[in-house]
Amino acid sequence: MKLHIVARGKIGRSPEQELVDRYVKRINWDIKLSELPEQGGKTPKIDGLTKVIALDETGENWTSKAFANILSGWRDNGVREARFLIGAADGLTSEERSSADHYLSFGKATWPHLMARAMLAEQLFRATTIIAGHPYHREG
Repeated sequence: MKLHIVARGKIGRSPEQELVDRYVKRINWDIKLSELPEQGGKTPKIDGLTKVIALDETGENWTSKAFANILSGWRDNGVREARFLIGAADGLTSEERSSADHYLSFGKATWPHLMARAMLAEQLFRATTIIAGHPYHREG
């Protein structure tokens, strides 16, 4: 299953981009990063075998283990792509919001889109290591 991060706005060369790169390089699954302009620009076409997850402060707050279980279940049931949408400063467009199968939150606080990308990349790495039985994720 492909993991696809679709983010509005440019991250450029920044400490956040270094974090995104660090985790993306470590993910053993197929992963793609796409950037869209802050306004306008269409999200890539969605087929029936794609799950769309919009990052939004009103979304569900999954534990890392639950996130891994969800990804594993999708993969095992033939989902080809898990697409994660990250809005720019003004959030997601109404079209992007309506395309979402799930809304994911990293807590009640509002996070800058650059930080959300880094946090998502780390959680995707963590989830894939949980699925693989790798000791990166330690439960206390």
